[in-house]
Amino acid sequence: MSSFLYSMAKTKAQAIQEIQKQLKQKKILPVYYLFGEDTYSIETAHKAIEEYLNPFIASDFDKETYYGEKQTFANIIGLASTFPFGSEKKLITLRQAEKVKDKKELLTYLKTPADFSVIILLHEGSVSNLESEPYKTLFNQGYLFEARELKGNSLIEWIILIAEKNGKKISYENAQLLMDISGENRSSLEAQLEKIILYIGESKEITIESIRGLSTSLKQYTIFDLQNALAKRNKNNALKVAYNLLKNGTSPIQIIGMLNKYFTGLARLTELYDLKTNEYQLARILGTHTYYLPEYREARKLYSNKQLADVFSALLKADISSKTTSIDDYTLITVLIAEIVKD
Repeated sequence: MSSFLYSMAKTKAQAIQEIQKQLKQKKILPVYYLFGEDTYSIETAHKAIEEYLNPFIASDFDKETYYGEKQTFANIIGLASTFPFGSEKKLITLRQAEKVKDKKELLTYLKTPADFSVIILLHEGSVSNLESEPYKTLFNQGYLFEARELKGNSLIEWIILIAEKNGKKISYENAQLLMDISGENRSSLEAQLEKIILYIGESKEITIESIRGLSTSLKQYTIFDLQNALAKRNKNNALKVAYNLLKNGTSPIQIIGMLNKYFTGLARLTELYDLKTNEYQLARILGTHTYYLPEYREARKLYSNKQLADVFSALLKADISSKTTSIDDYTLITVLIAEIVKD
């Protein structure tokens, strides 16, 4: 049993962030196999390798992209084994690498890869068995990199880091707020950060006012606007906000998830106040911002324990419907809000 666990640990792929460290040390590999659930990190790493190699590539013929659905490794390796058109290096990107069938051809190439070519293999999703080939050999050669999704604290710290890189400061609390508003997709988060940075101009700090101000200026609502409408049991306003969220790309699953988190917080509020929890700790436990605590307190007065039980029943019903029926998004959310705010 212990040898099995050791083997599994041994074949754990390098984190994709190692590529950036290697490039800073001017280390370039002949082959990169990038896989994992975090498409943002995969695209970032791919771009970093490409930018590092650009000074060594003089011809467009020496930088090409292919797709695995209509490719073979034999063809890709044939291209990689051909000398560049006047460049020092040749860059070949193969997307959908998991769809290519003739994997034995890749194994042969990995033994003696061309020193003038760099092949980047992009694999959509995870790898089920890292002990199988060609992944085992890719791992042994140091060419296998996994993009693991950032979650929770790690994602909040990433938001803070991106803000710092752009000369801005954002508190942990406000970074969490931004994540709650925008979701955990890093491409969406980065896009929101770019908008906020443009919005605040010369200001050095991203505050809760700037985060809310951007949403107002873009005439877009946030999940917190929906919570506020439901907190006041204002069904018409809640529907207006919910439709705006759906129109701007928020999925029903996101809405249901955030509302479940919100009403779970409401249900715990009385208990936490009885324990004399301070405001900052209370906000952290509830997963919200201290700014919103007064609204939580007012909302709790309007929702009895029986009503909260009905809310959780409605949320569960909506979650099941979203996964098992073909009901459209607007109808699903309309029914949910109607059941939360019963006349």
